[in-house]
Amino acid sequence: MNPTLIAELVKIVGKDAVLITPEDLAVYSYDGTFEEHCPDGVVLPTSTEQVSQVVKLAAREQIPVVTRGMASGLAAASVPFSGGIVLCLTRMDRLLELDQENAVVHVEVGIITADLQAEVEKKGLFYPPDPSSIRHSTIGGNIACNAGGPRCLKYGVTGDYVLGLTVVLADGQIIHTGGKVIKDVVGYDLTALFTGSEGTLGVITEALLRLTAKPKFARTALVEFNSIEDASQTVNAILKAGIVPATLELMDHTAISCIEEAMHLGLPLDVEAILLVETDGQEETGVTREIETAAEICTRHSARKVTVAKDETERQGLWKARRSVAPALARLAPNKLGEDITVPRSAIPEAVRRLKQVSAKHGLPIVIFGHAGDGNLHPNILFDKRDPQQWAKVEQMVAEEFAIALDLGGTLSGEHGVGTLKRPYLERALGPVSVEIQKRIKRSLDPQNILNPGKVLPD
Repeated sequence: MNPTLIAELVKIVGKDAVLITPEDLAVYSYDGTFEEHCPDGVVLPTSTEQVSQVVKLAAREQIPVVTRGMASGLAAASVPFSGGIVLCLTRMDRLLELDQENAVVHVEVGIITADLQAEVEKKGLFYPPDPSSIRHSTIGGNIACNAGGPRCLKYGVTGDYVLGLTVVLADGQIIHTGGKVIKDVVGYDLTALFTGSEGTLGVITEALLRLTAKPKFARTALVEFNSIEDASQTVNAILKAGIVPATLELMDHTAISCIEEAMHLGLPLDVEAILLVETDGQEETGVTREIETAAEICTRHSARKVTVAKDETERQGLWKARRSVAPALARLAPNKLGEDITVPRSAIPEAVRRLKQVSAKHGLPIVIFGHAGDGNLHPNILFDKRDPQQWAKVEQMVAEEFAIALDLGGTLSGEHGVGTLKRPYLERALGPVSVEIQKRIKRSLDPQNILNPGKVLPD
């Protein structure tokens, strides 16, 4: 990056907010995958106006701009493969307004999701979306990928709570979409367009988010199964009974073993799968009745044992186990590739069966866990990337995982997004007409292709 350009960036954001040393650039070269590429420079703005000025400069010079939060993404969407400027928004982390009367919060997108939740819960309000990266991912990243989490079954995904956005377009113009109103059908839904666009259509800097009343009560049960197929089938049995749990999570034997070895939480090691079922609500009797009914259904559908947490400490212990799955897998292999395919709930047993066949065929473990209540499974392939033969197998196995999802009427991603890792499979998933329409939208909003180039849409 030439000195004149660096000087202009410093003038916009200040000297301490422009990073150009090799050491700094390396820190901003990767995300939650094993992909990496150094940017030419990193800029850390503190306001929407600063973002606008930086993007205007980048547009003038035709420099790629890759927006980044905490880089917990799992699709390489924030890796700057084309170099250019990494626009890191972590310093834009203010809660600008908490409107209790309208149950709306206005935030800058660098705020950590768990911090936002803690602040609104102090007022008896609730922001439901809860990705597993909740303690270190930002709201901006959640919106950019339309993130999910265990509570999506009952409460929906991030996009269901986005009422409005402030977005800096590719030419530096600032647009405000949506608002505090509950109903708004004036014009095209630009809020929805930018949500899930992974930084390819604009830079999201602020968000208006819908809140709900915080549930007063929650009950959680750990359900043990000797068969992962029985566990999968029980998911539909619970939902057919008219119960909509806050969460309905599945973990297979390998995931359970890794967690127990790492955490020593007392999880059963002689089962093939467990379900984690949670009900919540405003009335204790209703919440208790739902968890008891769910427990009875599980027992009728071959559950070996159902344990309902006696208190909040036990409940938090169960959730500690669930949120520890991904890091615990490092005990089995130095690398893992975790996907987030989604299938119709009725297809979960067949999806699990086929995923196990892929594992056996290639001789590498596939650990299965995820949000079984909404059909969002996380098959994690365990391997050693230093072994070229294993890496070649992984690439084939990932393709087969995606094929399973699509063959069963599902899709490539429920919450991680496309980034670069799923680009080769996009046309098969959506069809050529859909892909072409999306390319036209991209060209219209970003004619110079400077916003996160090479992501989401195939060339």
